[in-house]
Amino acid sequence: MQRFNVLLQQTELSALSHRNKEAHAAQTIWAQIAPDNLAELSHINSIKNGQLTVLAHNNAVAAKIKLLSPSLLIQLEKKGYEVTAIRVKVQVKSAPQAKTQPRKSLSTEARNQLALLKDKLSGTQLGDALSRLLKNSR
Repeated sequence: MQRFNVLLQQTELSALSHRNKEAHAAQTIWAQIAPDNLAELSHINSIKNGQLTVLAHNNAVAAKIKLLSPSLLIQLEKKGYEVTAIRVKVQVKSAPQAKTQPRKSLSTEARNQLALLKDKLSGTQLGDALSRLLKNSR
């Protein structure tokens, strides 16, 4: 663990470590002032030159943040942060495409047995359901 800490203290990584601490602090601030549903669907990108940049997951969240920005600025001021503007950007999260399930078919023996059962149960709801199943299985 000491080797890792020494590595983090190198000058090349100190700027990255500082940026990470700032981002974590900004996200903590955002979680305190934003409504729960908005805090989950957005996150802080940066606080620079008195401007808070928020990345929203979709347009609806961005619009809601823009509507609430005056009250959010007041809350930030009450907490002692010098933020004069909130900039909102949309950063769409990609969702994995759903895998299509291969269509399963009935074996010939299963289809024959279901046809016999359908004939025995004709005129009932179960018989009608079996009839539809057999018709769609072809």
